[in-house]
Amino acid sequence: MRRTPSRRLLAAALLAASVPAPTAVAPAAVVHAVSIDRYDKGDFPPDGLGPELTSRLDRAIEDVRRQAGIPGVVVGLWMPGKGSYVRATGVADTVTRRPMTTDVFTRIGSETKTFTVTALLELVDDRRIGLDDPISKYIDGVPCGDRITLRQLAGMRSGLFPYTADPDFVRALEGDPSRSFTPQEVLAYGFRHDNTFGPGEMFQYSNTNLVLLGLVVEKVSGLGLADFIHRRVLRPAHLRHTLLPRGAEFPEPHAHGYTDQTLGGEVADTTDWNPSWAWAAGAMISDLRDLRRWAEVVATGTLLSPETQRERLEVLPTGFPGTGYGLGVFETGGWIGHNGSIPGYETVAVHLPSQRATLVIMINTDVFAQGQEPSTLLARAITGIATPDNVYDGQVPPR
Repeated sequence: MRRTPSRRLLAAALLAASVPAPTAVAPAAVVHAVSIDRYDKGDFPPDGLGPELTSRLDRAIEDVRRQAGIPGVVVGLWMPGKGSYVRATGVADTVTRRPMTTDVFTRIGSETKTFTVTALLELVDDRRIGLDDPISKYIDGVPCGDRITLRQLAGMRSGLFPYTADPDFVRALEGDPSRSFTPQEVLAYGFRHDNTFGPGEMFQYSNTNLVLLGLVVEKVSGLGLADFIHRRVLRPAHLRHTLLPRGAEFPEPHAHGYTDQTLGGEVADTTDWNPSWAWAAGAMISDLRDLRRWAEVVATGTLLSPETQRERLEVLPTGFPGTGYGLGVFETGGWIGHNGSIPGYETVAVHLPSQRATLVIMINTDVFAQGQEPSTLLARAITGIATPDNVYDGQVPPR
């Protein structure tokens, strides 16, 4: 589901001019946040990073936001011993010009993969599955399923065709963004194609892998994926504002999202689009506080045994310079975590163990700028200033 850079740059210009195309999608159900203080005192500590560094970050973020045509940006950077930086800039709605705020919920796209793979790895720790089990042991009908392992699925080395690259799927999704897809429906789009390479031969980012892993979690646990993630991942990690929605529901407050992934390439408001097509690969919702905590959990392995965490962090080359991929997690410039992109929204949630630093970025567009994901441009600019010896350059496609 990619456009050519020229169309992406044109769409970025439209966003900067605040002229999103109208859509006919019905409003999503609103889920209101709990009526208690959503944040603890330690979430956004008052001590900053000092006036000089803060000023440089302010300028860099605003420069990227304007040049890339990003409507609104939320950034959180926490550096123990040095301070923190939490800012929102731009707008959450290009029509009303409502300002972006740090308390918004957002669709986190492929950051969902870190939750699904953590759920899978907990089943490994429970000795209910093995990473080198073939997917055919759990799911029938997978091409070459007797030779593709759960490890290869989690590491993006299965060779299964990514269903999001199927032209019929793209037309179905862009033609009716409110449509609800089942995991079996999206897998069928991918399985109609030959595998792109043999199991384990190379890296290829594919949502097909994660949908299959979501089904494995359900089959082995006997629970729906959302329930298992809530019980075994969200609750023990103390993430109170993260969920895997059933459909297009979206907690308040949230920003409007903008994409050019439409039939005609025009910019559209995606706020109420149904993310069910992404499910275990990209449908989850979270906020700044939870993503901060989650980035550290993923990088340090809080929920997993040390042995399983070591296996998770055994990153292999991706073909993208400076970026390696482990099991549902990448490493770039020393930063460990994941990025996410779903029509209208992008996120970055990464942790730098060497400095115990955490960076979270949330934006309300996925329109390419300079041929790249706008969240990557922001992360590179921020880390180039704050951690110049550890610059984020995550080039793994997040779709």
